[in-house]
Amino acid sequence: MNAFSLSRVGAILMKELIQMRRDRLTFAMMVGVPIIQLVLFGFAINSDPRHLPAAALVQDSSRFARSAFAAMANSSYFDIEGPVLSERQARDMLARGDVSFILTIPVDFGRDLVRGDRPKLLLEADATDPAAASGAVGAINQIVASGLSHDLRGPLESLNQDQSPVDVVVHRLYNPETITQYNIVPGLLGVVLTMTTILMTAMALTRELERGTMENLLAMPAKPVEIMIGKIVPYIGLGFIQVAVILAAAWSIFTVPMLGSLGTLLFALLVFIAANVTLGYTFSTLARSQMQAMQMTFFFFLPSILLSGFMFPFRGMPVWAQWIGEVLPLTHFLRVVRGIMLKGNGLTEIAAEMWAIFAFFLAVSLAALLRYRRTLD
Repeated sequence: MNAFSLSRVGAILMKELIQMRRDRLTFAMMVGVPIIQLVLFGFAINSDPRHLPAAALVQDSSRFARSAFAAMANSSYFDIEGPVLSERQARDMLARGDVSFILTIPVDFGRDLVRGDRPKLLLEADATDPAAASGAVGAINQIVASGLSHDLRGPLESLNQDQSPVDVVVHRLYNPETITQYNIVPGLLGVVLTMTTILMTAMALTRELERGTMENLLAMPAKPVEIMIGKIVPYIGLGFIQVAVILAAAWSIFTVPMLGSLGTLLFALLVFIAANVTLGYTFSTLARSQMQAMQMTFFFFLPSILLSGFMFPFRGMPVWAQWIGEVLPLTHFLRVVRGIMLKGNGLTEIAAEMWAIFAFFLAVSLAALLRYRRTLD
């Protein structure tokens, strides 16, 4: 029996180092993933979002109304998009997700304040993501009281003694009880589909390479677009099987409401699943093995789950992180599925998000067709 040999250990060690150097994707994963996690968790993640878009419906022209409006506009929690002219316009902006809050200052606000009647201010919040709205909702009373304190001096100073001179009424729309499952379960539909459909499809061509059946595929008189369609359509079907399971659990176990049209939701799911499976097919044209395909999938999935607004409030992230998030189809799908299920949105309200997902689908489809290899070299 041969004795232990350091030279043989050294030879195997050199072999592994050479193999690691040749497998650049694995090396990039080992170095890149920790860097991505450090950057995202250190700079992009924020559980107390500020500068949230808001609209104001100001129906009173008194200086007190102007002070309350200015206090909200000058706070770090709200970015006023501009005054709106009607309640209908404000509600449409909230349904589309253009704003997260609507502040309504009613008629005769200033008159009632001077009389000591504690006039009401109405703050309507989009509570489809309770974590995103909680900080601003908790601070609104202090913001308004601070803004009015400069006007309540002299004869009016007694109005600001015992309690707030204004009664701020908060309406949490779409999820008034701030039930976490109403936010998480629809989001899980997009997260699960992103992870599984991309991964399954990414194995499509790489499995052919590893099993040695790629030659048969290349010998077929099929065009690249025909091969791509034939490869991805079965996985679209599998994606809808997952959809059926998740939606059944959402309605029967978690009692998540379905205020919109099921047909609209299925149409959005078709486009979203098609975008994901096409991306997986693109990964399969780049990878040389199933392991590389899995690594590419994980490399895409990590920023998707962190920057889409699923785990952390989207608008709480810095601008550069939001730009990256806007490229990801999961970001837009989360707005679509929550809008349909919780707000009752139709095609008009989700059109902008659907166009973004469709544009992603076209881009990755073109990349897949350009990357398709006609030879094994």
